[in-house]
Amino acid sequence: METKHNYYLTDYIDDLQVQGRMSFTASEAISALRVSNSAFLAAAERQQRRSKLVKPRRGFYVVVPPFYRNWRAPCPTLYIDALMNYENAPYYVALLQAARFYGASHQAVMEFQVMTEKRMPELIVGSGRIGFYNRKSIRSVMDGVEQRHNTSGSFNVSSPALTALDLVRYPLGAAGLDNIATVLFDLGSKIKARQLASLSKAFARPVVQCLGFFLDNLGFLSKTNQMYEKLQTRGTVPWVEFNQRESRTGRLVRVPILRDEKWKVIVRRLPEVD
Repeated sequence: METKHNYYLTDYIDDLQVQGRMSFTASEAISALRVSNSAFLAAAERQQRRSKLVKPRRGFYVVVPPFYRNWRAPCPTLYIDALMNYENAPYYVALLQAARFYGASHQAVMEFQVMTEKRMPELIVGSGRIGFYNRKSIRSVMDGVEQRHNTSGSFNVSSPALTALDLVRYPLGAAGLDNIATVLFDLGSKIKARQLASLSKAFARPVVQCLGFFLDNLGFLSKTNQMYEKLQTRGTVPWVEFNQRESRTGRLVRVPILRDEKWKVIVRRLPEVD
């Protein structure tokens, strides 16, 4: 970016928006403005007080256009890719937040959910939250990640198949079994069976078993056949508890209502689709 005479941070912010950029780093701005670190920090602080900038992480700033001033920050989809590149962390938008992009999330999502292999604390950005879920082997599932485009570039989001597996793997982030069933009911038709089978190899067997049971009972048998075949190649399949987290609370009856012989899943309560 060409440096102008009397080039101020406000000018820099305006020029970024003209280019379709919604974020920048402190080092980028200092270089463009040709000012000292302390001078930049003082100017950035003034813009934050005026609700024109927000700083999710030290050294990383997000522009707040007038349309988003009431929320004190733009939608995370406009800067999440830049933020995660700044953190040098592979990622994808996940769980219920990803399901929204496929029209499969009925429940209001209280946080913007991001899967990454880097452990990161929750961020409060403006009036919203970004929650990070950790997956050490994220590169093993990147074939299930798609790109979505918007006015400021693009961002990564899990495919329907990867979203389904993650929902079962992280039930707390999915608001429990009943909500998972509701989401899968809408998401199931969008899942690609071959991709589901391929991605399932990167998940623990109990996750695959429970998702298989979920989808079969929701009427998506054609989506699980290949995944079932892949499961059989992993050796003996032990029985697993379908309602494992609920069982720990002691709220469930002890006698199973169903033992699914195909997936080796013990069910003590069937989830309800909203």
